[in-house]
Amino acid sequence: MSLSRRSFAAGALLGAAALRPALAADGGETLLADLEGLGDIVPAVEAYVYGYSLVTMELTRRVMTNVATAEGKRAPMGQFMRARSYPDASYRDVTAPNADTLYTTAWVDVGTEPMVLSLPDMKGRYFLFPMLDAWTNVFQAPGTRTTGTGAQTYAITGPGWGGTLPPGVVELKSPTAMIWILGRIYCTGTPEDYAAVHALQDACALVPLSSYGKQYTAPPGEVDPSVDMKTAVRDQVNRLDAVAFFGLLAELLKTNPPAPADKPMLATLARLGIVPGQDFDKSKFNVDFAKRVPQIGFDRIMLHYKLSDGDIQTVNGWAFTTKTGQYGTNYVQRALVTVIGLGANLPQDAVYPFSEKEGNGNGYSGASKYVVHFAKGATPPAKGFWSITMYDKNYFFVANPLNRYSISMRQNPKFNSDGSLDLYVQNESPGPDKEANWLPAPQGAFILMMRLYWPDAAPPSVLDGSWAPPPVVAA
Repeated sequence: MSLSRRSFAAGALLGAAALRPALAADGGETLLADLEGLGDIVPAVEAYVYGYSLVTMELTRRVMTNVATAEGKRAPMGQFMRARSYPDASYRDVTAPNADTLYTTAWVDVGTEPMVLSLPDMKGRYFLFPMLDAWTNVFQAPGTRTTGTGAQTYAITGPGWGGTLPPGVVELKSPTAMIWILGRIYCTGTPEDYAAVHALQDACALVPLSSYGKQYTAPPGEVDPSVDMKTAVRDQVNRLDAVAFFGLLAELLKTNPPAPADKPMLATLARLGIVPGQDFDKSKFNVDFAKRVPQIGFDRIMLHYKLSDGDIQTVNGWAFTTKTGQYGTNYVQRALVTVIGLGANLPQDAVYPFSEKEGNGNGYSGASKYVVHFAKGATPPAKGFWSITMYDKNYFFVANPLNRYSISMRQNPKFNSDGSLDLYVQNESPGPDKEANWLPAPQGAFILMMRLYWPDAAPPSVLDGSWAPPPVVAA
């Protein structure tokens, strides 16, 4: 979405809670004029929103790779982190975890040399290995939908690389030096299926091009004690003042260049002392705004959830977007997705409706019982799989006697005699005869998230709005 300077300024203002009373008096025109007279602050807020994804990716990379060897959810640069099981209700590292796919992920620098990615024959199993550039755009998405499930070998090359590749190795060109491979392999979670997926994970390989076809042992990672490994990345980003933020942005632009479509934004950056390939010239930035710019900038990002001009849809109490993975010049949408769902897929690969309220607008509570009713033939239209996951109010799994955190077709739910399907969302068991259809809820507030992997493109489809999740209703 392209925003004029005036409309962006209005959005920035609306995002600042302290300014809302004044806005109500005259529609914001007087205050808007005042803001537009403040010189650097409006372009600085624009630049902040523009760079939010890139800075967040870098701080995420630092935390996730700051280990000597692969362990838990982290691995050194250029090495795979292989999640071996689904998290349980005690897991608190990342919000909105999933219980459908096991992650096989890696952070890679292809600025000096390509990296060769080898994927094994998945034997018909659903998988997806999207590759995100430093700006969170998905530039390639090998997987069942796009490339099939046979063995595959790719060389991921960086900006400006022009060498030759061995026979049988397909080039995937990244527009930035920093990339994030976010592999997912479907798993039912049984001991037998865990073992099968572990074998596939172990067969996924990453090696520098110069070592391809040779014996290769990844070097140990370098641990930087200055990296904050405890504070959530979002909080680390948000506490940077504008000088630190723009300094890091300028440094990252040296190896992660702007897209050609970003050319108009470069003039705004230059006005602030940010020129791709150069250090941040803070003498051009009004440092009096160092604290204020991030505050207004983040408010502007979060306000986009409500003023999104169709980027975020809400139907039957479910909110979702089909504008993910590729953002063009819609910088505020890109920043919002970074905040609420870093690493989002292309909509052709996955859509994630979530719901905090039932269809009539009341918030969910474990004190009530709810039903999700799918008419005959109207279950979520997805070629990969679909599921509904239960989270508490903080987006973490909910402890329950079945250790069931999501419900999907792998629980073999019972369909009604007319072909419809009812799923029971409640704190207590609906009875032994209905437990296959039960998604356990906490006693207090909760949130539901639906996942549609490889959603159908032909109607009915969530992609064109001809299908939407049904309302969740009180029983």
